[in-house]
Amino acid sequence: QVQLVESGGGLVQAGGSLKISCAASGGSLRGYAVAWFRQAPGKEREFVAAVSRTGGFTYYGDSVKGRFTISSDNAKDPVYLQMNSLKLEDTAVYYCAAGSGVITSSLRNPAAYNSWGQGTQVTVSS
Repeated sequence: QVQLVESGGGLVQAGGSLKISCAASGGSLRGYAVAWFRQAPGKEREFVAAVSRTGGFTYYGDSVKGRFTISSDNAKDPVYLQMNSLKLEDTAVYYCAAGSGVITSSLRNPAAYNSWGQGTQVTVSS
């Protein structure tokens, strides 16, 4: 397991952009698959985006496809989530997750990740 720290959340107007990051505290994300999930009040946790262990594959949830981009520098930390054209419904706590043995077909599955951050709040206002 690795300790994860998210940062960069905040308040942004609808249509705006925000970039959040996930870093390993006291270690590195190199070799880990990393994903972002989010959870809004009263809703289930939702897959947002993931990048594979080698950094060669990225996957996105349908609700953010075309607006959000997950990236990392040379498949190591930090891992970023660039969020553009934000909507009110993007308001949630965003969690970073990492897993050392996540296969491609499981990148969207929260159970595949064994390290989770504390979350960072993203609030989109009208």
